[in-house]
Amino acid sequence: MSPFRTFARRMFRYRLAFVGAVVFAFVSAGGLGAGLVSMGPLLEIILQGKDGTTLRSLAEQHVASGAFPPLPPGVVERLPTDPLEGVVLLMSGLLALTVFGATANFLHQFLAGSVVARTIARIRLEAFRHVVSLPLSRVVVRGPAELISRINRDAAELQNGLMALLGRSIAQLTRGLAGLGAALWFDWRLTVAALVVAPPIGVVIRQFGRRIRKSARGALRSQEDLLRSCNESIQGLRGVKTATAEKAAMRRFNRANRALLREELRIRTARALASPLVEALAVAVLAGLAVIAARQILAGSLDLENFVLTLGSLGIAGASFKPLTALANDIQASSAPAERLLEVLQLPPESRPDRPLPILARHRSTIAFERVCFRYPNAERDAVEAVDLEVAHGERVAIVGPNGCGKTTLVSLLPRLLEPTSGRILIDGVDIAGVNLRSLRRQIGVVTQEPVLIRGSIRENIVFGLAGIDDESVRAAARMARAADFIERMSDGYATEVSEQGASLSGGQRQRIAIARAILRDPAILLLDEATSQVDAESEELINAALSEFTAGRTAILIAHRLSTVRSADRIVVMDAGRIVDDGGHDSLLDRCEPYARLVRTQMVIA
Repeated sequence: MSPFRTFARRMFRYRLAFVGAVVFAFVSAGGLGAGLVSMGPLLEIILQGKDGTTLRSLAEQHVASGAFPPLPPGVVERLPTDPLEGVVLLMSGLLALTVFGATANFLHQFLAGSVVARTIARIRLEAFRHVVSLPLSRVVVRGPAELISRINRDAAELQNGLMALLGRSIAQLTRGLAGLGAALWFDWRLTVAALVVAPPIGVVIRQFGRRIRKSARGALRSQEDLLRSCNESIQGLRGVKTATAEKAAMRRFNRANRALLREELRIRTARALASPLVEALAVAVLAGLAVIAARQILAGSLDLENFVLTLGSLGIAGASFKPLTALANDIQASSAPAERLLEVLQLPPESRPDRPLPILARHRSTIAFERVCFRYPNAERDAVEAVDLEVAHGERVAIVGPNGCGKTTLVSLLPRLLEPTSGRILIDGVDIAGVNLRSLRRQIGVVTQEPVLIRGSIRENIVFGLAGIDDESVRAAARMARAADFIERMSDGYATEVSEQGASLSGGQRQRIAIARAILRDPAILLLDEATSQVDAESEELINAALSEFTAGRTAILIAHRLSTVRSADRIVVMDAGRIVDDGGHDSLLDRCEPYARLVRTQMVIA
């Protein structure tokens, strides 16, 4: 099954609305068909009224010949005998059919739009939920821009295709079938001849659909590059400006923009060519039919009246089928985003909900890394290589080393943001690879160099990821994090809105909110990744006081460049090129460990 069909089948979840949309489409088309068929008697009355032809006489004639089923008693007798009155009655019926058909058409479009919108909303939610559940390493390799583009842009493109399928395509198809049915009613031979010569039109539509689908894939890839370039430049605008790299950013964006333009122009060309070619073929078909009909009219085997009605019905059918070319192109264009969305949904998540795993008990003994290695995808060497490390409960361990030595990677393995390539990590003797992932992460608090803050109130940022937290617990966590003072000085206190990425707060304020969030989780293990590297001395003092109080009785692993933070640890672990080269106290490492002594001299901030 094609990816587009896979997603299209999801519309069946809203079965009642789906069936209603299809039924009302046929009802609307049925009104059109009935209107076309009624044009026959109308034309006969107008053309032959002077010869005594009336609506009643026509009805009696058709019932007697068996063309119409028997009518209820008294119906034929009530029909007018005056030709003008017959025309007025038929026109009134056509008007009523028009209103009836328009109402049915509205209900069809309304229900189709509802089904498609709800289906796409579920697909977007499913895609976002799945992306959030992916392993961090896979997200890093693919890049956030690609995944964001698939969730938003690809879902929007798929929505166009589903709406073309359930909404406009069914409406046009049923109207075309109604016109075709009327044409068969008037003269089946001429209609069959039209159907025999129509297949070349379908071949043209299919060929252009393939070209559009291929170009749509390229356009979506180019849109990813454009989004990535835009995000990198705007989110990192501070760095762009300070590096005077505005022109370089413009060149990168322009390259991506031109690539997208090329693909969109290819789609434009295919769409622009498809419609006139189909139109030219349709005119050729009608011209051929006119020649065939003229021959039959001259031979006396076809009435001019039936020919006009058949040709008119075929014209209405053709006008209804013509938009199907563009709609088929829309559906073909939606095949590419459907493939890309399905590809994301088929990526394996970091944990499988169908495999219940044991809950990890609260950490009370040791954390042990046993011959742990990790290599990033496509990397030439391990970022972490054969690490053996044991940390006792309640111990405060600092990990130091030059940039790129694997410190952050090693710490990321503990909450399983990354999975070891080999080796294992044990908490209280239990391999964390075999435990419930949520039970592991719920007892780990993390404060990074750049804390994640959402656009919302300060309270929402502190309780982020937790539910059912009362206000007093939030205030207590803020007080312990030394954040209560600056929060309460704000105009709205804990209800104060935080800008995107915390831009309305200072670095120290952001860090203290992140610490309050970690405190609120009451973790047994605390991971600090350079939590004070980008704050001023006053903020660092407050943060260190908060951390000193909070880490009491908890296991803390710190990555730090400030000497004061390193010296406050119970033990210092020195890493270099992915390996642990030594560990111990500050003074002893200065005497015996040259890499550590070099770090102290050249890289550590004396504070």
